[in-house]
Amino acid sequence: MTTTMRREINEIPQAVSRLLSDSRASLEQAGAALRKRDPAVLVTIARGSSDHAAHFLKYAVELELGIVVASLGPSLASIYQAPLKLDRAAALTISQSGASPDLVALAKSAVAGGATTISLLNTISSPLASASDIAIDIQAGPEIAVAATKSFVNSIVAGLSLISAWSDNARLSAAVNALPAHLEKALALDWSGLVEVLKDADSLYMLGRGPTLAIACEAALKCKETSELHAEAYSSAEVLHGPVSLVSANFPIIAFAARDKAEASIAATANGLAAKNASVFLTSSLAKEANQLPFIETGHPLTDALALIVPYYGMVESLSRARGLDPDKPAALKKVTETR
Repeated sequence: MTTTMRREINEIPQAVSRLLSDSRASLEQAGAALRKRDPAVLVTIARGSSDHAAHFLKYAVELELGIVVASLGPSLASIYQAPLKLDRAAALTISQSGASPDLVALAKSAVAGGATTISLLNTISSPLASASDIAIDIQAGPEIAVAATKSFVNSIVAGLSLISAWSDNARLSAAVNALPAHLEKALALDWSGLVEVLKDADSLYMLGRGPTLAIACEAALKCKETSELHAEAYSSAEVLHGPVSLVSANFPIIAFAARDKAEASIAATANGLAAKNASVFLTSSLAKEANQLPFIETGHPLTDALALIVPYYGMVESLSRARGLDPDKPAALKKVTETR
C-alpha cells in the first residue's frame, strides 16, 4: 500500500511546475516591490520545516544579493511584545497554514515596525496573508501527511524565484524554471542502502554547509518525525568543535554537499570521519573513505542543494516503515500546530 507521504513526495515536480506557472505574476510583483524598497536587511519569520526553508533562503539572499538575513523569534511579539525597528527592512514569512498566532503576531509587528512584509503560504486565505503586504501562494496543493515534503520544496522554489525576480538574475531564473524536470530525475535516485544502515540505529548526524546546512536541518527533523530516530544537524565545520566526540565506530552520518564552494570542505569532513570508522554517506564525487550517494546536477549551486532533499524524503519514508511505523501519522504530532 502506498502511503500518503510517498504520494506527496511523488507530486513534488508537478507542484513545482504549478507554482512556477500559477504564481509567477505575484512573485514578479514581490520582486519589483523589493527592488523598489532596496532593504538593508531581510528578516525571516517561520517555524518547523518552514523555518528550514527560511534558513535555506537566508543563504540564497546573502550569496546572490549580499544582503544580510536574520531570523526573528516569534516570541518577540507573542510573548515579549517587543517593538521592532524595521524601517529599512523587508520581512519574509513562510507558513503552510498561515494560522499560527505567534507568526501572525510577529508579521503584524514587522509591519508596524516599518518593514515591507511578504508571505509564502500554502493557505492563501489565512490570517498571515491578511497581515502581509504581499501574500504568495506556493501552490503545493493539499498536503495530508503530517510530515511536510512538497510544501517545503515549494517554499524554497518560491523564495528562489522571488530572489531571481528581485535581483534580475537570469542564471538563477533559468535554473529554477528547469527544476520540475530535474526533480523528476531526483525522485528516481536510489538511496535505499541507507535504510538498512539506519533501521536499527539510535542516533545520527546530518551535515551540510551554507544552503545544504538547511537541507541537513530539514532531513534531521524528518528523521525524528517519521522514524522516531534521533538526528542532529551540524555544519561540517561546527561538528568538529565538540559534537565529533560522540562519533564512534559505525556511527551513521549523512553529509549533504552541493556543487558549490563548500563541497570540498564538506567532503573533507565526511572523509575524515569515515577514516575513523564512522558510517558516512556523502552526496559528492569527492567521496573517498565515505560512501557516495547518487545526486543530480541542476546547473546552479542553489538548485543542486535543494534537489538533495527529494531522494532523502523517499528514503526516510521507507525507513519509517522499516522501523515499523506509519509515516503518515507520527506519534504525538498533528498537521497544523498553533503556538503563541
